[in-house]
Parts: sequence; C-alpha cells; structure tokens
Amino acid sequence: MSRTDRPPRNGPLQQFRTLAELTFTPHRALLNQYRRYGPVSVLRNGRSRYVFLLGPDANDFVLSNSDLFSWHESFESLIVINGATALLVSDGADHRRRRQVLVPKFTQRIVDGYTESIRAAADTVIDGWRRGQRLDLSRELRSMVRRSTIAVLFGPRLAAEEARLGALVDEVLVVVDRAEPLQSLQRKGLPSWRRAVRSRAAVARRVAEEVAHRLRTGAPDDGDDVLSLLLAHRTPAGAALTDTEIVDQVISVTAASYVTSSAAMTWTALALLATPEEWRRCRDSIPGPGWRYLDGTVSEALRLHPPVALLPRAVVSGFEYGGLRVHAGDEVLISPFVTHRIGEVFPDPERFDPQRWDPHRPDHRKPGRHEYFPFGGGPHRCLGAGFALAELTVLAEQLLRRTTLRLDEVDATPVGLADMQPRSGPHVTVLSVD
Repeated sequence: MSRTDRPPRNGPLQQFRTLAELTFTPHRALLNQYRRYGPVSVLRNGRSRYVFLLGPDANDFVLSNSDLFSWHESFESLIVINGATALLVSDGADHRRRRQVLVPKFTQRIVDGYTESIRAAADTVIDGWRRGQRLDLSRELRSMVRRSTIAVLFGPRLAAEEARLGALVDEVLVVVDRAEPLQSLQRKGLPSWRRAVRSRAAVARRVAEEVAHRLRTGAPDDGDDVLSLLLAHRTPAGAALTDTEIVDQVISVTAASYVTSSAAMTWTALALLATPEEWRRCRDSIPGPGWRYLDGTVSEALRLHPPVALLPRAVVSGFEYGGLRVHAGDEVLISPFVTHRIGEVFPDPERFDPQRWDPHRPDHRKPGRHEYFPFGGGPHRCLGAGFALAELTVLAEQLLRRTTLRLDEVDATPVGLADMQPRSGPHVTVLSVD
C-alpha cells in the first residue's frame, strides 16, 4: 500500500487531530497537510473519504477533468442559499444552458461599462463617513460591494434594499461557511439551519416580487442589467429559464459575487493600510497607463488570501492519480490557498510583493491557470471573475482617491473557507474624506 493510500500517520489519534485541526483552524491545517504528506493524501471521517490533491500539478489534473466530478454533489451544502437550479450546483447540459444565458453580461467589454456604477456605489458609502470617525472597515466594504453588485447586476430597486437583503443572506452564510462535520450537524435541524432556510425564503420572495414587477411594467425589454437578460429568456416550458431558475440565478450570482468580492476587498484594503508608504504608492499609481502598482497590490492580495480557500469535488468516476486509486463517492479537495503559498510557484511566498506581478520585471513569469486561480478554474470557473476583479480595482481606487484611513487594530487570522475574512476588523479611523 502506498503512503498516499493510508490515513495520515496511519493512526486514529493522528486522524482525529487532523480532522479537529481542519475543523477549527482549517487554513493552518491545509498548509500542514501539504507540508507533512505532499501533494496527495487521504483523510477518513467515518464512512467519508477525503482525498487532498494539492499543488499546481494536482490542480491541473482536476481542472482538466471536470467530467470525473459532480458539481451538484460537490456543492450540495450550498443549495440552502443558492437554490437547486443555481449555476454553481449545475452539471452537464443544464449547466451549459444556464451559463450560456448569463455569459453575455460578463464579457470584458460589458464589464468595462460597469465602472461608473461601481464607483457610484462606493461613493454612496464613503459619503456617509466623517473625519475622526472610527469604522469597522470590513462591514463598510461589505455594504459597498453588496450595493455595487446588486445595482450592476439586478438594478436600483433591489440595490436600495441591499442592507436588508444582505442581512438575510448573511444568516444563510453562517451555516454554509463551516467545515463539513459542523454542516452535517446543522442540517439535522438546529435553530441556525432553520433560520437559514427562513432567510433564504424571504430573499426568494423579494426577488420573485421584483420579477413580477418587471413583467407587469414591461421592464424586461428596457433594462440593461442581468435580471433583464434572465427575464428575456423566461419561458414556462423550461426551454430557456423557468421562474424558479431565474430566482435561483439572481440569489446565487448575488451571494457569490458579493461574498467573494467583499472578502477579497477586505484583504486588499488591509494591504493598502499596512504602511503609509503602501497607501501613497498605490494612490500615486492610479493615473498611470498600463500595469500599475495598485494592480499588483490587488493581485497579490488575491494570491495570499483567495476568497475561497478550499474547493471540493465529489467524485462520480473513479481514477488514479499519484499512485492512489480514487473511488466514486470520495471527495477530492484542491486549494488555491495552498497553491498560492508554494515557494516553487511563488518565490518567498509569504512575502507581500505587488511587484512580482509587474510584467516589465526581468524575472517576471505569468503563472498558469493551475498555479493562480483565486476565482476557481476549468469549465465552472466563476463566471463573474472579470467583474469581481474590475470591482475590486475600482473600489480600491475610490478609497485611495477620496479618503485617508489609519489602521487601528485587526486580527488578520483568516477564518472561513468559502468567505475567507480576517477574524476581526480591520478597524480604522477616518483621517480625511473628500
């Protein structure tokens, strides 16, 4: 039996420790898993078998062989928020049909046209800040990203309710952004799970009301947002999109966009706030043509703190990799968080270095899709990746242009696997605001 076909350290005590570490300190545990056992290892928990395929070569294999995995089974735990027909939990022909409907609103040309709406959303939040005010910046940025995302994708009526809708979505995220052992316990009917189900239902009702309003007023043909596009493909027969599919796409795209983007924006802001020199250098680079230091800062923040640290894949067709036989029913786990911190891929990987992304540096090397994938990869790569990157950049520009902030305190320990945030903060004081 090969080393990779054995549980870590071959003993139940070590397995228990590893499982506990993954449950309570998952980011440290992921790095330890790779350092201890290399790119291929196995962990068993009862009848469940988890196969860790870590590092760029393993990523390349998994991302290039999507037919071996079921996305519906991989992300079944997210149905409580996304809905059963959401793009994220779709496979095969249903996935291709639903994705094809949405693609036109996420081309680079269209995304470039969202800039002013994103900037306006940032300004709406910044306009409420005052000199000397102390802020929980992560909360402010979450509101900023949520307003931007909903306004651009689903129009001003829903954007005006972003605080209420966001609070409801956050109640659902509480139960999905946890390690699987805790999720399984919650699904047995704990109060947190019942609250999540009620909150999701409330969001669905509000989205359905907006759909009815647009159909009643004729807005589907006049609007220029994603909801208008979805309604243009509406059909009771289901050849394009049913009403249930439309509601699920609205909720899932909103949740995925604002959750991952707000997490990434928090880490980006924290990087800007690290030193006054970093803030000044990014601010001064804004008007520059071509590659800018700010662009490198955003890319580096996404490298060290990708919004989703761990990507599961439910195996439906067995295969062999690295001398290990992987069976149908196993769960494969790949990790952008681990890959982005491997020294062979990114030299001195723990150092925050925006200039490693400067294409004019003599030693610059553009990483492959299997080496740098903060928004996932393969046929199911996040459809809104280009939008998220544009959103992060524009929001950072507005922070730099309009404010000067002082970092007061932060616990930068990463928490959350599907919504990786600093454990606490950052808390800042507004030194100036224009």
